[in-house]
Amino acid sequence: MWRRRALPAAALAVALLAATGCDGGTTDATPRPTTAPSKPPTSVARVCAKPAAGPAKAPAGAVTVDPAVPGDLAAKTGSSPPHTTFWLRPGRHTLLTDRYDQVIPKEGNVYVGAPGAVLDGRESNHYAFGGAAPDVTIRHLTVRGFVAPRDEGVVNHDSADGWVIEHAMIRDNSGAGLMAGARQQVRASCLRDNGQYGMNAYKDGDLSGLVVEGNEITGNNTDDWERQRPQCGCSGGVKFWAVNGADVRGNWVHGNHGTGLWADTNNNDFLIEGNLIEDNAGAALIYEISYNAVVRNNTIRRNDWVDGRASAAGGDTFPFATVYLSESGGEPRIRARTDKIEVYRNVLENNWSGITLWENADRFCNSPANTSSGDCTLLVKDTGRCVRPAIAEAPLYSDCRWKTQRVDIHENRFVLDKSVVGCTARCGHMAVLSNYGTYPDWSPYQGERVAEAITGGQHNRWHDNVYVGPWTFVVHDASRTVGVKQWRGTPYRQDAGSAFRAGDGD
Repeated sequence: MWRRRALPAAALAVALLAATGCDGGTTDATPRPTTAPSKPPTSVARVCAKPAAGPAKAPAGAVTVDPAVPGDLAAKTGSSPPHTTFWLRPGRHTLLTDRYDQVIPKEGNVYVGAPGAVLDGRESNHYAFGGAAPDVTIRHLTVRGFVAPRDEGVVNHDSADGWVIEHAMIRDNSGAGLMAGARQQVRASCLRDNGQYGMNAYKDGDLSGLVVEGNEITGNNTDDWERQRPQCGCSGGVKFWAVNGADVRGNWVHGNHGTGLWADTNNNDFLIEGNLIEDNAGAALIYEISYNAVVRNNTIRRNDWVDGRASAAGGDTFPFATVYLSESGGEPRIRARTDKIEVYRNVLENNWSGITLWENADRFCNSPANTSSGDCTLLVKDTGRCVRPAIAEAPLYSDCRWKTQRVDIHENRFVLDKSVVGCTARCGHMAVLSNYGTYPDWSPYQGERVAEAITGGQHNRWHDNVYVGPWTFVVHDASRTVGVKQWRGTPYRQDAGSAFRAGDGD
């Protein structure tokens, strides 16, 4: 995981003063999916404040569920055939009292809530909906008060495939509000104030074809897991693990206690488009030891004030980022819609810093410094091959490490007003860097090899951007900061065709 140290609890409160709650922001139509790139959003639907109401009468053929009967939903699910529609009457629905009591849907079941229908775990039940049945739909239902353990989830606890979650309110639960299976669609829903994640996209097996569209994802990680378990990398609005193909578009991701969107460990083929990502305590987006993504037409503002401020106060020289690409890059040998990581036509405004491209020289398959222990790259199926002497020669020298390569950053607008952010030092950076390789003693990546590669040899490129404000640039390693002229000149030759205005860092 990327975290370098725990954040002091007091620091969390500082920047969250800037975060908006679910009732904040403006009201507008939720951005809809398009085949062409959308424009960066400036307003979004207030899904949490104004959820779409479900049907006031039972749909034809639906089984009606009575909130006055504890466990009625689970019992009627068990006694009904697959592909049954259930309509939950208005009111507070509960399960039975055992902590493992839950609804186990059958294939193709549909659960629809009437206006005011709530499934309440009463801070007692662990899970709301579980089991392996595919193609389940949940609409217009509030799910709250469940106490899933850390790294587990309340809705779709067992990561079954093909679920559709629409117009749902999943809030005030422990753990993750929602897990994910292959082909899952999460649309126009509110994932709010859950203890760890709004959604944890993790499955032991295929996890492909995920759609996360038009949701409000806010206030998650209320249990502050990065403080409880320093460097766990186990918090945020949404966490994606080994997802192959995801469309994340038109969401409002704001006010989370940590990172907004975080893709970690062998994700591939992401489209992150048309989102408004703002006021998160940590980075807006982390794409870590993963491959091939398009990040376009997003508005990203006022993020990373907690992590950035705490880092500066502690004397940390690492360039904390708002968009953090950590050991991630384009790889033509892995099938995807793109063979690069392309970041373009985004607006980044008054975040703590900008975009950091990072590659840890000591992180590779079989290295004790690989915090994703046991995992290897998607290019090497047998992790045991990544040892001396074979790792020192082609092809394993290249294939045994995740590389930040083929990153193309263009046509973005980067705006920084330090008086708004409230920073005097260690903010306003773009960065492309590594550390000095030292560990383990058999590593073929020792010294400056990786720093030289990420800076000048792996086709990482900024160009045709607009900068407003006092931007500076960290290159090669954390000790080397340069101004605009050096950044654009030999040997870095970055930001050809870009424009710099007002306090450009020279």
